[in-house]
Amino acid sequence: MSLALLALAVSAFGIGTTEFVMMGLLPNVADDLGTSVPTAGHLVSAYAIGVVIGAPLLTGLGSRIPRKRMLLALMALFTVGNLASALAPDFGWLVAGRFLAGLPHGAFFGVGAVVAARLVPEGRRARAVATMFLGLTVANIVGVPAATLLGQHLGWRATFLVVAAIGLAAMAALARLVPRIPVEAHQDVRRELRALGNRQVLLGLLTAVFGFAGVFAVYSYLSAMTTKAMGFGESSVTLVLALFGIGMTLGALAAGPLTDRALRPTLYGSLGALAVVLVAFPFTVDVRWAALAMVVLLGAVGFMTTTPLQMLVMNKAKDAPTLASASNHSAFNLANAGGAWLGGVAIAAGWGWTSPAFVGAVLAVAGLAIAATAGFLDRGEGTLRSRVVAAHPSRPAAPRPAAHHPARPAFEDGTVARDEPDAARPSAGPGPSRPSGP
Repeated sequence: MSLALLALAVSAFGIGTTEFVMMGLLPNVADDLGTSVPTAGHLVSAYAIGVVIGAPLLTGLGSRIPRKRMLLALMALFTVGNLASALAPDFGWLVAGRFLAGLPHGAFFGVGAVVAARLVPEGRRARAVATMFLGLTVANIVGVPAATLLGQHLGWRATFLVVAAIGLAAMAALARLVPRIPVEAHQDVRRELRALGNRQVLLGLLTAVFGFAGVFAVYSYLSAMTTKAMGFGESSVTLVLALFGIGMTLGALAAGPLTDRALRPTLYGSLGALAVVLVAFPFTVDVRWAALAMVVLLGAVGFMTTTPLQMLVMNKAKDAPTLASASNHSAFNLANAGGAWLGGVAIAAGWGWTSPAFVGAVLAVAGLAIAATAGFLDRGEGTLRSRVVAAHPSRPAAPRPAAHHPARPAFEDGTVARDEPDAARPSAGPGPSRPSGP
């Protein structure tokens, strides 16, 4: 791993920690600020809304800013948001701090994915993007459990102070290790918006909304499923969440090289596998080792979809990929909110604690159908372009003007001397020569 990619992964670790840690701190925050747990859940929504709004807004505003400077500015805003959360005097200010911390999330990953892809040869770009996302997955193995434990013992404010410190460390790493990558001369907001209107980009974003919602339909209620369906104690929740994070990391490691080799087949395979795992999950909860294995598989196949989706929108946006890349994270957060809501509807309807898995399977199949439709349309467009080129071949290029040479000498038999390479021409010197014509 290059040091520049390591700096991006450290930044992703901080972002991933603050995104998911609130789910484990809701009871502590609710008790401390005198509110209910459902009301405290608005803190999760505030962060997600910040991501959805901030991704296109900040990416557009920073379209002319050099990439490295943009990354530093976004991480500075992230740090300020977490510091504001730690110092919030009441619930309203904490909501504002969470919203502020969420604003740079999507824009950072959008710009970071473009930077990561620029740091490596073309055939390794998906692996570079997946390496950056490793920070996000490791956050679910180490960062979130550790930050939750810290918040439970020292108070939730200490958690956000530590995350703010991680933000400062990430800024130092970015400043030191990421090379200066200038903005392309043609880059501007209008060009980015036109790229975002590309049909393949829009279908890729729609695939993310539906396909990834299948993951969050279950993940949002995994803690409750652990105690109420699998039969584990509350002390085991951290272990189960860590197993999900391990699966996410394995999925990210596999997705990079697979996406470099075959992007669309990797996307189709991961979405299909996600649907299968979600259907099988409810039937394994009575066997603890099988249930834990399914949790790891769910994290792996779920997160394996992220790298091909990220590369798809970047490739189809062509030379204006930043806004499309950032908007992909808005799509992921819409999937987060939508999957959690639909999973909650299933539980509230009395279908059981594992019913969100069947809801997630339907969403994953919908995402697969959208992805397959996009692939079919893409092949059709490619075939049409090939036929147009075959029917209307371009005019042959005009002959290149010949370099100026003196008039070629003619031999006595009327033939004209041919040009010879300099190395093949005899050097001037004594000896007979064939006479030239007049």
